[in-house]
Amino acid sequence: MVREDGKRNFVLREENGKESSVFSGSMPRQAALKAARRLDPAGSEDEAKSSPTEIRLREKGTDKVHIFNAWAWTSNAPGDKPDWMEGEITKGNVSKQGIEHLDE
Repeated sequence: MVREDGKRNFVLREENGKESSVFSGSMPRQAALKAARRLDPAGSEDEAKSSPTEIRLREKGTDKVHIFNAWAWTSNAPGDKPDWMEGEITKGNVSKQGIEHLDE
Protein backbone atom coordinates (compact mmCIF):
# COMPACT_ATOMS: atom_id res chain seq x y z
CA MET A 1 0.00 0.00 0.00
CA VAL A 2 1.32 3.41 -0.91
CA ARG A 3 1.69 6.00 1.83
CA GLU A 4 0.87 9.69 1.39
CA ASP A 5 4.54 10.44 0.65
CA GLY A 6 4.58 7.88 -2.19
CA LYS A 7 6.65 5.29 -0.32
CA ARG A 8 5.73 1.65 0.22
CA ASN A 9 6.63 -0.66 3.09
CA PHE A 10 8.42 -3.98 2.53
CA VAL A 11 8.88 -6.71 5.14
CA LEU A 12 12.02 -8.87 5.15
CA ARG A 13 10.96 -12.54 4.92
CA GLU A 14 13.13 -15.41 6.09
CA GLU A 15 13.14 -18.84 4.45
CA ASN A 16 10.77 -20.25 7.08
CA GLY A 17 8.21 -17.50 6.36
CA LYS A 18 8.97 -15.47 9.48
CA GLU A 19 8.86 -11.74 8.85
CA SER A 20 11.11 -9.34 10.72
CA SER A 21 12.38 -5.91 9.70
CA VAL A 22 10.39 -3.35 7.72
CA PHE A 23 12.09 -1.23 5.05
CA SER A 24 10.43 1.58 3.12
CA GLY A 25 11.08 2.95 -0.33
CA SER A 26 9.30 4.25 -3.38
CA MET A 27 10.50 1.18 -5.31
CA PRO A 28 11.29 -2.37 -4.11
CA ARG A 29 14.98 -1.93 -5.07
CA GLN A 30 15.31 1.07 -2.75
CA ALA A 31 14.07 -1.01 0.19
CA ALA A 32 16.30 -3.93 -0.86
CA LEU A 33 19.39 -1.68 -0.85
CA LYS A 34 18.59 -0.67 2.72
CA ALA A 35 18.23 -4.33 3.69
CA ALA A 36 21.50 -5.25 1.91
CA ARG A 37 23.48 -2.82 4.06
CA ARG A 38 22.52 -4.88 7.12
CA LEU A 39 24.23 -8.02 5.78
CA ASP A 40 27.65 -9.06 7.06
CA PRO A 41 30.01 -7.06 4.86
CA ALA A 42 32.90 -8.56 2.90
CA GLY A 43 36.25 -6.84 2.55
CA SER A 44 35.72 -5.70 -1.05
CA GLU A 45 32.94 -5.45 -3.60
CA ASP A 46 34.42 -8.24 -5.73
CA GLU A 47 34.50 -10.64 -2.76
CA ALA A 48 30.94 -9.73 -1.81
CA LYS A 49 29.55 -10.04 -5.34
CA SER A 50 30.99 -13.54 -5.71
CA SER A 51 28.81 -14.86 -2.88
CA PRO A 52 25.47 -13.01 -2.82
CA THR A 53 22.74 -13.61 -0.25
CA GLU A 54 19.13 -14.04 -1.30
CA ILE A 55 16.73 -11.63 0.36
CA ARG A 56 12.96 -11.67 0.03
CA LEU A 57 10.84 -8.59 0.62
CA ARG A 58 7.06 -8.85 0.86
CA GLU A 59 5.20 -5.70 -0.06
CA LYS A 60 2.80 -4.90 2.78
CA GLY A 61 -0.84 -5.08 1.79
CA THR A 62 -0.15 -7.42 -1.14
CA ASP A 63 0.87 -11.02 -1.77
CA LYS A 64 3.97 -10.01 -3.80
CA VAL A 65 7.39 -11.18 -2.65
CA HIS A 66 10.29 -9.45 -4.41
CA ILE A 67 13.41 -11.64 -4.59
CA PHE A 68 16.89 -10.11 -4.76
CA ASN A 69 20.49 -11.31 -4.65
CA ALA A 70 22.23 -8.91 -2.27
CA TRP A 71 25.79 -8.30 -1.17
CA ALA A 72 27.57 -5.84 1.11
CA TRP A 73 31.15 -4.71 1.57
CA THR A 74 33.15 -2.21 3.61
CA SER A 75 34.69 0.86 2.07
CA ASN A 76 36.62 3.87 3.33
CA ALA A 77 34.46 6.85 4.18
CA PRO A 78 34.76 9.82 1.82
CA GLY A 79 37.31 12.52 2.58
CA ASP A 80 34.63 15.17 3.19
CA LYS A 81 32.77 13.02 5.74
CA PRO A 82 31.20 14.66 8.80
CA ASP A 83 33.03 14.40 12.14
CA TRP A 84 30.59 11.86 13.58
CA MET A 85 31.07 9.37 10.71
CA GLU A 86 33.42 6.45 11.23
CA GLY A 87 36.41 5.73 8.99
CA GLU A 88 34.74 2.74 7.29
CA ILE A 89 31.22 2.49 5.92
CA THR A 90 29.12 -0.41 4.65
CA LYS A 91 27.90 -0.29 1.07
CA GLY A 92 25.45 -2.66 -0.54
CA ASN A 93 24.08 -3.63 -3.92
CA VAL A 94 21.26 -5.85 -5.17
CA SER A 95 20.18 -7.67 -8.30
CA LYS A 96 16.49 -8.49 -8.77
CA GLN A 97 15.74 -12.15 -9.46
CA GLY A 98 11.95 -12.00 -9.76
CA ILE A 99 8.60 -11.80 -8.01
CA GLU A 100 6.61 -14.59 -6.36
CA HIS A 101 3.02 -14.48 -5.19
CA LEU A 102 2.12 -16.03 -1.84
CA ASP A 103 -0.54 -18.74 -1.72
CA GLU A 104 -1.41 -18.05 1.90
